[in-house]
Amino acid sequence: MTSPSGLPADLSGLGNIEGYAHCPKTVTPGLPSTAGGGLLKWYDIAKATTPVTHDTDVLARHFLAAETAAGRLDLEGELGFVILHRCGGDFHFLLVSSWRNANEMWETVYAKTADAADFSLFPLPGPHRATFCVWELAAVNHEREAFGRYLFSARDDDAKRVYLTDMYRGGA
Repeated sequence: MTSPSGLPADLSGLGNIEGYAHCPKTVTPGLPSTAGGGLLKWYDIAKATTPVTHDTDVLARHFLAAETAAGRLDLEGELGFVILHRCGGDFHFLLVSSWRNANEMWETVYAKTADAADFSLFPLPGPHRATFCVWELAAVNHEREAFGRYLFSARDDDAKRVYLTDMYRGGA
C-alpha cells in the first residue's frame, strides 16, 4: 500500500544500516597535479584527527605520474581533479577524474591498502557498483558546479584559471 506521496507505507525493510557509525571528515585542497600533460586539482579527504600524511600524498602523486608516463592513463590536455581519500586506518582511494566530451566526468579508481607498497587499479566488478561515497561527493558536487560555470564562460585562459583556483574546502 502506498501513501498519497507515492511512497510505500512501510519503509522498515529499506535503507537499514547496522553496525556503522558515521563520522565527519574534512576536504582539504592541495597543489594541482600536472601528470600526463593534463592539469588536475587535488583534494585530500580524511578525518581531522587522521589526515592524509605527507608521505602518502607524495606516493600518490608519484604513482599518478608513473601511470601517465607509462601510458596506462591518458590525461593529455585535460582538466579535472583528484581525490585522495583516507577511508580509515591506512586504506586510501585515489580517484582521478577528468572532463571529457565537453561535459562528461570520466574516472579511474586506484587504491592502496595498509600492507601494499603502492597504489594499484581498484577492481570494480559488475554493472551496478560503487562510485563516490558521501564524503567524496562534497568535492565532486563542487567540481560539477565549478566546471558548469567554466562551460558557460568564454573558456579562455582567464576562465581556466578561475576554474582551477575554485577549490572546495570544508566539511564532508
